[in-house]
Amino acid sequence: MALTNVNSILMIGMAGGLAKITAGLLLKTYPEATIVGVDSRESDQFLKDGRLKYQRMKYTRSNFEKLFRNNKFDAVLHLGRISHTQANPRAHLAERLDLNVMGTNRILELSLHFEIKKVIILSTYHVYGAYADNPIFLKEDSILRASLNHPELRDVVEMDQLASNWMWKYQHQIETIILRPCSIIGPQIRNAMAQYLVTKYVPVPMDYNPMLQFIHEYDMANTLVHALKYIPTGIYNVATNESMSLHEIKDYMNIPYIPVPVFLLEQVAKVINQTFWSVPDYLIDYLKYPCILSNTELKKHLPPNFFKFSTREILNLIKQD
Repeated sequence: MALTNVNSILMIGMAGGLAKITAGLLLKTYPEATIVGVDSRESDQFLKDGRLKYQRMKYTRSNFEKLFRNNKFDAVLHLGRISHTQANPRAHLAERLDLNVMGTNRILELSLHFEIKKVIILSTYHVYGAYADNPIFLKEDSILRASLNHPELRDVVEMDQLASNWMWKYQHQIETIILRPCSIIGPQIRNAMAQYLVTKYVPVPMDYNPMLQFIHEYDMANTLVHALKYIPTGIYNVATNESMSLHEIKDYMNIPYIPVPVFLLEQVAKVINQTFWSVPDYLIDYLKYPCILSNTELKKHLPPNFFKFSTREILNLIKQD
């Protein structure tokens, strides 16, 4: 069902670059709407628009209850997942489980209680895990195996599973969408994969050459807006039709790298961790094994030529920054 009459939107994770881009598009899409953006982090550089209100707060149940009680929200966009490489890299798993899993549960419960029309949960393709026996294209009903080899991704997987179970349980009472995007890259978003691609002399496995997918931050923000307005309840992978191999990407960007045997990849990455920048342990698997998303379900609800940025255009943009 199309959500056309929207007066108030709650955005969680408002300090992030993706949220800021999305907020700008939402204000254009819904000219009468106001946005309340919250985050546990300090932030600035917001749009100078009186319809956007930012509030820094701790993600506690009492704070969210007060927020929902004082505002009559029509929709909730939950982009506030905390990763172990994000603002607080020392965050322990127990802390992330509380923030991501229990925090998401609180938001869903409050959304149901206060009769929110639609909720969007931003997950990630990382929930599938990168494995040698992955199918060529991972569909939304594929098993979420990421935490089997990497316990640090347990909170991400449990958050997604919680939201999925909630979605089916209450599908007749509240519209819920779960988005699992491939690697999001752009001027506002510099994640570990983007940093890896633009850094000189990083190790690249000689005997493995997985295909990789990327989506530009603007296209991802536009997908969030389109999902809010037009896409029905469900779980959707978010990816373009393009993919490129790791070696092809490094050659295309013309950035020198170090080919290493795969058995040395983890050891070299640990040295880099200690001297240059942080390489999450789980990222090593994505440099060896495939994790390619099928976008068939999402494309059923998108107009033709919806995505504006090709993979090469995305790579050119991050190379120039």
